[in-house]
Amino acid sequence: MYDFAIIGAGLGGLQCAYILAKEGHKVVVLEKNHQLGGSLQVFSRDKTVFDTGVHYIGGLDEGQNLNRYFRYFGLMDKIKLRKMDERAFDRVHFGDGDEYYNHAQGYDLFIEEIVRQFPKEREAVTKYCEKVRAVCDRFPLYNLEVTEPDYFSDSLLELSAYEYINSLSTDKVFCSVLAGTNALYAGVQDKTPFYIHALVVNTYIESSYRLVDGGSQIAKHMARSIHAMGGEIRKRAEVIGADVAGGEIKALKLADGELIEAKNYISNAHPVTTFNLVGPEHFKKAYRNRIMSLENTISSFTLHLSFKEKSFPYLDYNVYHYDKMDVWGGMNYTEKSWPGCYMLSCPANSKTPDYADGLSVMAYMHYDEMKPWIQSYNTVARPEGRIDSYENFKQAKSEVLLDAIEKSVFPGIKDSVKGVYASTPLTFRDYIGSPDGNMYGVLNDHKSFLKTFINPKTKVPNLYLTGQNIGVHGILGVTVSSLITCFEFIDRDKLMKDIKES
Repeated sequence: MYDFAIIGAGLGGLQCAYILAKEGHKVVVLEKNHQLGGSLQVFSRDKTVFDTGVHYIGGLDEGQNLNRYFRYFGLMDKIKLRKMDERAFDRVHFGDGDEYYNHAQGYDLFIEEIVRQFPKEREAVTKYCEKVRAVCDRFPLYNLEVTEPDYFSDSLLELSAYEYINSLSTDKVFCSVLAGTNALYAGVQDKTPFYIHALVVNTYIESSYRLVDGGSQIAKHMARSIHAMGGEIRKRAEVIGADVAGGEIKALKLADGELIEAKNYISNAHPVTTFNLVGPEHFKKAYRNRIMSLENTISSFTLHLSFKEKSFPYLDYNVYHYDKMDVWGGMNYTEKSWPGCYMLSCPANSKTPDYADGLSVMAYMHYDEMKPWIQSYNTVARPEGRIDSYENFKQAKSEVLLDAIEKSVFPGIKDSVKGVYASTPLTFRDYIGSPDGNMYGVLNDHKSFLKTFINPKTKVPNLYLTGQNIGVHGILGVTVSSLITCFEFIDRDKLMKDIKES
């Protein structure tokens, strides 16, 4: 009998396991795939390591929030990092023009760089930065504090990202540049709250880094620490159901027939996936209907290019490209207009630091485009494969996206390409476990905060949730979510004291 059985070895599941094992609890983590980490997973093609979800992380300078959390998890002295361009870690690009608009690290430099390109907008960008930081200050755990804010009466939660940013200036290019990295949270014009924008972009403005040779190193170091503290992690242990009696979970059923018994259960899976595993009938109807009806963020098609040796320089920045000035309309594409917008990022490698050995390009894609192949499944743990039409679809989309990059961003890039590989919303679904391959979980809506608010405590007394769906997505957001979940079992003041002292 375990104290805790955790479904899913994504970052949230691993962090909960670490915290609980450190506090002396008997913990097991059950992961259906061969590789740990969820969005931290990597894969290799042509000896090039590609990240599947985490292309850069922020807040890692000394004293910053993620740095301090990572120190508690024993990561800062172990992971390999490379800082990105301080004056232009993110670059926003429109159409076929030559001009790139820069986002810089550090608020003073961020303002300086924006004003350099928009001399009349000093007051507006200063106001914007002040608002971002003010919003972040309203979220205590974001700043390693444990006060109890009254989110439910906070008008800032109802502030629209689109409306606020566009209220700052009549210069639409300037406003588009401020919102130009909204693919980081799959921003929707009439829904995304400004607090989501602020919490996500703030951490990157503070500092931006890439994980050298991939993000899986975080999961590997976390797993070693969990094992050292007596915790168990089991790969290829797919949870397919649960035994429920007396309103509580008595055991989890694995695909091989084994039953895993625990006092408490934590799911790092999407809430809908979790409900389907446990059995929707075990949740009150109103609660079940609210969770099951939540809209998810969009998914993506990702192109992975491997390069010929020393043929393409390493880029210590990302590019967010838009065919048009409309940075909020990228997901409203047609077959003819796709991709319309995309984000490019170079993996940092330790072999040839001055040269890129690959490039990842993410473009929005709706799950509906996967209808012909939804019943198929293909992972290392379940290598069932897909039919030829799926491979033909991937090849055709890869050619369209590569042509778009060659035309608008990197003319001549095809001369450097060694191999072309792609992943689709089905890849995200199979490896990450989201029901529709969505990138960032539940879509938040500034008009209905209460509807999209998900408490870690469910209506099944010994079942809890963690991960990106109970807070904000991303490395920092998931880290905060894991703490919120563990506060149900551990004294929050003691835990935060331990984190601060680490």
